[in-house]
Amino acid sequence: MDMDKYIKKAQILIEALPYIQGLSGKTIVIKYGGSAMLDDSLKSSVMEDITLLKFIGTNPIIVHGGGPEINKTLKIMNIPTKFVNGLRVTDQATMEVVQSVLVGTVNKEIVSLINQTGGKAVGLCGIDAKLIECEQEKMESDGEWVDLGYVGKITNINAKVLDTLAKDGYIPVVAPIGVGADGHSYNINADTVAGELAARLKAEKLILLTDVPGIKESVDSDEVIPYLSVDEAKELMKSGVVSGGMIPKVLGCIRAAESGVNRTHIIDGRIPHSILLEIFTSRGIGTMIFKDKMLYHKNEKVYMEG
Repeated sequence: MDMDKYIKKAQILIEALPYIQGLSGKTIVIKYGGSAMLDDSLKSSVMEDITLLKFIGTNPIIVHGGGPEINKTLKIMNIPTKFVNGLRVTDQATMEVVQSVLVGTVNKEIVSLINQTGGKAVGLCGIDAKLIECEQEKMESDGEWVDLGYVGKITNINAKVLDTLAKDGYIPVVAPIGVGADGHSYNINADTVAGELAARLKAEKLILLTDVPGIKESVDSDEVIPYLSVDEAKELMKSGVVSGGMIPKVLGCIRAAESGVNRTHIIDGRIPHSILLEIFTSRGIGTMIFKDKMLYHKNEKVYMEG
């Protein structure tokens, strides 16, 4: 018997203990998207991580994207795609595809996978119980106002339904579709929805799964910044280090952190069990954005780095 192997496993569990204690009963909002939605083995690891979080006493709430599947369907239907500052320009035809894919396909697949893993998931979108109320988003780009079409800006979140589901043992899975005062559906960036949900729910953590290792030190650098204050994150946006699709992610983290979310994380969803590695290990992976350095215990990543 290779006893060293088993001792190492025990050490990993002990390392996780203070984090588990600190997170018991707390809400963790997870944005699920990117390559982790395409690879079957990564899908399994994400669902296992989410289910484990529920069983150890946290309340995970999932917000999902679906960009690759949306792009695939739009291409089949010969509907062109355009992005402005990381947001998809959404006309009526595009909106119909977005809602069909996110609510009818992607959401149900995630719910089914979590249920197969042993969790109890419930699928929702912002239309249900007016969970996410919104108005049309207005965007300025290069000094001009851009008509984004049916892209929504969140005006209100009725979070009680999520609290109720979570406290009853369920894992809510939210598709980022909002509803306007006119009853029309609006496409909302999933990172934005996750950040706003975390803020309104006073979540302990916000975790965004991406296709990059984290936020890099500069445009030309491969070095990932392990942690950032909100002010430092804002400076990286001003300098152009944070650009494109990373903008809504960082803005979501900033919004959450400034609203009292203790930790926000941008992590590489291409790494198996990346959620557990970021939450329950001292070194972690990806980039953590926070407002205040309130530590879970003395060996947390922020402490280790300085």
